[in-house]
Amino acid sequence: MTKKIAVPVDESGLLDGHFGHCKFFAFLDINNNEIVSEEKVAPPPHEPGILPPWLAEKGVTDIIAGGMGNRAIQLFNNSGVNVFVGAPQLEATDLVMGHLKGTLSFTANYCDHGSNHECEGH
Repeated sequence: MTKKIAVPVDESGLLDGHFGHCKFFAFLDINNNEIVSEEKVAPPPHEPGILPPWLAEKGVTDIIAGGMGNRAIQLFNNSGVNVFVGAPQLEATDLVMGHLKGTLSFTANYCDHGSNHECEGH
């Protein structure tokens, strides 16, 4: 089974808790539950609704994030991208390996600021 998992990260490679304003995305290609490649890519300039189609065009199948607005989750799901929110602040490879092994615990979605908060459009 092959997957491409995206994780919003900061300069150091740790999970960036604010999905829509992250500096980079770590893209990890998975084959048979093993990481076969990883790259860090800067997203396009911040704009509501831009990340779901951009990540889908990059071939992303899954996203691991700390928090994300409900509208963004719906946009990703409509594009066939699975979203896992409430991840702890760890390095992207640790998050992905924990997810693949079933040992990663997801807590509540941290982006629960309400419908008028800017997270909703990401």
